[in-house]
Formats: sequence, C-alpha cells, structure tokens
Amino acid sequence: MSSVPFMTVVMAAGKGKRMLNAEIPKVMHKVNGKPMVDHVVDLAINLGSTPVIVIVGFKREMVIDHLEGVYGKAVTFAIQAEQLGTGHAVMQTEELLKGFDGDVLVLSGDVPLLTQKTMQNLVNSHHRTGAAMTVLTADVDDPTGYGRIVRLSDGSVDRIVEHKDASEEEKRVSEINSGIYVFKRKELFDALHHITPENSQHEYYLTDVFGYFVHHGMRVSAVLAKHFDEIRGVNTVDQLKEAESALKSNVNVFGGLL
Repeated sequence: MSSVPFMTVVMAAGKGKRMLNAEIPKVMHKVNGKPMVDHVVDLAINLGSTPVIVIVGFKREMVIDHLEGVYGKAVTFAIQAEQLGTGHAVMQTEELLKGFDGDVLVLSGDVPLLTQKTMQNLVNSHHRTGAAMTVLTADVDDPTGYGRIVRLSDGSVDRIVEHKDASEEEKRVSEINSGIYVFKRKELFDALHHITPENSQHEYYLTDVFGYFVHHGMRVSAVLAKHFDEIRGVNTVDQLKEAESALKSNVNVFGGLL
C-alpha cells in the first residue's frame, strides 16, 4: 500500500446504549454474521497493518477474548477504563506506539462498511501532501449530530467543531467528519498532550488536535469520501439493520467498492 510504515488503532471501547442489547459492547453486535469490529480489523490487516491496536473499555474481556480467538497475535489491546472521549481513548495507545516511526491510522469499530479502496486513497493523499493529519470527510444533506469540517479559503482544514458545540453558522456546514484519520505519530501525541476537556461534555476530543496543528503551522488535510453510506457509523438498531442489508445485498451500493 505504501512504503511509509503505519499502524492502525481501532476505537472499540463504547457501550452502545441505543442498541437492542446494551449489555453487549457496541462493536460486538453482528453485521453479516460477524461482529462489527471484525470487519474493521479485517480491513486494517488487509491494508498491511499488523499488529492492530484495539482500544477496549466496556465489557473489555468479551472483546479481547473474541478478537484473540479470531486473530491471535495480529491484534493487541489498549484499555480505556473510563470513557472520557475519543482523544482520551487514543492517549491509551501511546506506550504501545512508543518508538514507532511511522503513521497512525485511526478507525472506529462501529464503521463496518468502510472499504479498502477508500482507505488507500486516504493514506496515499496523506503521504502526498505531507500533512501532520488527514481526515476522511463526507458531504451530507442532513449533517445533524456530526462534527463539521471548517475549511480555510485555500481549502485546508481550520478546525472540526462537534455538533453540540457548533454555532448556528457552523451547523449549516454540510461537510462532516467521519471520525477516520491518519496522523504522523509524533505530532499526534505531542498534540494530545495539549488538549483539554473544555467543552460541553467535559471530554477529550480527538478533533481538538486540529487546533494544535494549525497553531503550530502544521498542515491538516481532508479527503472527501465518494459515498457517505460507506463511512456511516452504527449507533442504533435501525442503523445496524441498514448495514446488514448493505453487506448482504447483491446490489453494489458503493459503485464497485464492495
């Protein structure tokens, strides 16, 4: 895929309060016969990333036992004992990535429809631009609930604003954050050490590293996905059924990507 080494971090610590069975970690709910997280780990391995670091939290023994049974040493784990946000989750991988000289791909364990073609495009663009960080985005008709991508006049990314923290003007932005990123490792953890939970949820947002990068004159890039459905996360029972239908269907909803 690329001559630049990279490792993948999969965020899989959430509870999934809106799923049918809230006592099962969200990423363990099945799509097309296997847990959502398996689809994401498969993607990372197919991209050439091993081991894959999976961040676990809620009912972590269940997730660890399952993934070790399926993937063995191809996966390793970071524990997020408290759910203090996406930035806090990635902070838990720092020791595992210490000494690694490459890029860090961050995926979400509840985005099972993401394809290898899109990820290759994202990583290739990241290397081509020399960015400290590149985010996968999508244009949507109704961006409610999603973080908004705020661009500068030259097209580069100025910041990402969570929906609950967005102004009325920012809420009208249709380009949204997928929660999927590529970072330069050193720059990522330098930035994480400087973010704070000064927001309505009192959490450490991974998106807050944008401000650090921009303040220090580092390039932040964005790549627009061709298909919004591909980067759609699964947060409810209905969304789980939609993902199941997409993977089972004989109709190629992503125009040749599946």
